Amino acid sequence: MKVYVIIVTYNGIKWIEKCLNSVFNSTLSINVIVVDNNSSDETVNLIKTKFQQVELLEQKENLGFGGANNLGIKTAYASGADYFFLLNQDAWIEPDTVEKLIEAHLKESEFGIVSPIHLNGAGDALDYKFSKFIEPSRCKQLFSDIYVNKIRNNIYEANFVNAAAWLLSRQCIKKVGGFNPSFFHYGEDVNYVQRIKYHNLKIGVYAHCVVFHDREYRSENHYFENHKEVYKRELLLKISNPNENFSLSKEYLKLYKLFLKSILFFRWEQIKIVTSKYKILNDTNKKAIFKNVSESKKEQPSFL
Repeated sequence: MKVYVIIVTYNGIKWIEKCLNSVFNSTLSINVIVVDNNSSDETVNLIKTKFQQVELLEQKENLGFGGANNLGIKTAYASGADYFFLLNQDAWIEPDTVEKLIEAHLKESEFGIVSPIHLNGAGDALDYKFSKFIEPSRCKQLFSDIYVNKIRNNIYEANFVNAAAWLLSRQCIKKVGGFNPSFFHYGEDVNYVQRIKYHNLKIGVYAHCVVFHDREYRSENHYFENHKEVYKRELLLKISNPNENFSLSKEYLKLYKLFLKSILFFRWEQIKIVTSKYKILNDTNKKAIFKNVSESKKEQPSFL
């Protein structure tokens, strides 16, 4: 069995040594591919000096999270990988994390994505955002089983798990492919989950292993605070969802009605926001996005 860990780096000097040490301490024999998105710090030099066994793919430009992962997945796929474990640069695992995930998937191969429990960097609490993904309405029974100390030995089905630590099988890559290139940064994992569901696969959490994700230190992120960025991402996710038939005319009509309502009630700030959304909708390369949607519906290693 060939197992590949794929890590995308960008100015990750704070974490990459701990991340890679944890991977090479795994109970399984693991191949590691690092795709560096043109870091300007010492990330690449550290890897070259201390981790010469890593297959390092240095990029001259930032490919984004999805694009860089696609390059790593494509390289591993061509090398005959049976499993692909996507790991964030600011995360690290326990020695048996990957082995346990694979053992669980071998018993329940209908899962396209299997992820461990995500803890914070200190390991003394659940990663806050991850905790939202496993609440009872999104992941049945897991919270309850944790509380009463009756964690089952099967994978808990979830609606979504962020891509900080994903195990993907070769069968999943054959069927779903890589990340949609319409997404550069943020939203690519949500779209991948949409496509997983379209191809009748499941997303799940295996609660007998963990990953540590060191991200609680972060300040506000303009990708989630700026209304233009939020609308761009929401629009792209709606258009790119293969499970729905997006209507451009309905989107234009919705903005038009909101614009008229804003004028009627003299909401000048809202008028500016609606106008900016209209411009974003107009400027979006809808032809390229719809082409990628069509590609994502095919059972093949799309986008690799």
